Amino acid sequence: MRERISCLTALTGILLLAACAETPMGPTVQVLPGPNKSLSSFQSDQSICRGFAEQAVRDQAQNANVRILGVAALTTALGAGLGGAIGGGSGAGIGAAGGALAGAGLGAMRTSNAQNSIQMQYDNAFAQCMFSLGNSVPNPGPMVVQP
Repeated sequence: MRERISCLTALTGILLLAACAETPMGPTVQVLPGPNKSLSSFQSDQSICRGFAEQAVRDQAQNANVRILGVAALTTALGAGLGGAIGGGSGAGIGAAGGALAGAGLGAMRTSNAQNSIQMQYDNAFAQCMFSLGNSVPNPGPMVVQP
């Protein structure tokens, strides 16, 4: 019984760590140097705009992580309460471990969605900044689906 709880606790910890949203490491949009712009000037613009984009989304990653921890804490408490009501003291431990595991799994799914949103907002801020500094942001155009 204790082995099972230890395994669930370890798995929950791993899932919570994997469920953390992060500030993107860089842009995923293509930006080209503007007309008559030197490479060193373009690199300087990139550095400035990476900082701008990172600042634009920093709080969102932190907020997503706080929400994930809240979900995990809530499901742990609910699991402990239900387990305790059904199976007494040992049931509370099993319920808490199960609730924590479920909460970590929910958090991991929600983090994936949050991370995609954060990356898109980072890319938008980066592209806007680069464009405002005179660089070219190619429009990929509409996607055409081949049958």
